[in-house]
Amino acid sequence: MNLPDRSHFLFLTLILGAAIQLFAVPAVAAETGNIVQAEAQTQPLQFTELVRAGGAIGYVIGVLSLIMMALIIDHLLNIRRSTLMPPGLAEEVHRLLGDRDIDAAKQACEEYPGFLSRLLSAGLDEIGVGYATIEKAMEDAAVEQAARLFRRIEYLSVIGTIVPMLGLMGTVWGMIQAFVEFELKANPQVSELAPGIYRALITTLLGLGVAVPSLSAFAIFRNRIDELVAESTLLAEHVFADFRRMTQKKSESRVKRQGPLAPASDSRSSS
Repeated sequence: MNLPDRSHFLFLTLILGAAIQLFAVPAVAAETGNIVQAEAQTQPLQFTELVRAGGAIGYVIGVLSLIMMALIIDHLLNIRRSTLMPPGLAEEVHRLLGDRDIDAAKQACEEYPGFLSRLLSAGLDEIGVGYATIEKAMEDAAVEQAARLFRRIEYLSVIGTIVPMLGLMGTVWGMIQAFVEFELKANPQVSELAPGIYRALITTLLGLGVAVPSLSAFAIFRNRIDELVAESTLLAEHVFADFRRMTQKKSESRVKRQGPLAPASDSRSSS
């Protein structure tokens, strides 16, 4: 499934907002840097200040956090029961199958695109072969469509895995710089080393702050996909339930008309 237009717009909006917040630093801040630093000692740090204090790695983590938010919103809009299982589609296809109107059933699946419609379309394409082939086609389609859904949410898992490593790398780099400064000064004060140490720990905080919701959302969406895939597969089988019973009755009646097969008798030649 492709991203809808509203998700593209939301994604671009978040990215532009990140660029404005993270990179558009006012020119007045350069002139009043000492005042801002003095106020920061008595006021809690804001998110943008944390990102700036984290340096280049902080900016990268900030951008990844916005990408994570865009992915979560997109999955909330697309991984839903009404999206994957269009309401009324199963009943409509079931009715058209009962009327033996296969073309209309395929048209209904095309009008309501989704996970369930692709399963039903795969089964309708094999309608003249037999129910065993229909069932196999729907199973293959379910596996393929489920794999696509899992690949879409896999980016959340990637972000949740990479971001803590970036935070740890920033922390290690900040600690190295702090101890280099400690080595260069003969008798440094604790107040001189504290800024470098707290800046080093900020990247780890940012990384964990992005990794926790990212991995949590990944687990929630994964379970949601498993639930909807199983429900859609079961519903698709119910749509073809009458067709299956009708096919079995035809096979049984055909066997009755042909009668039981006579056992082969052994011919013995008389000597």
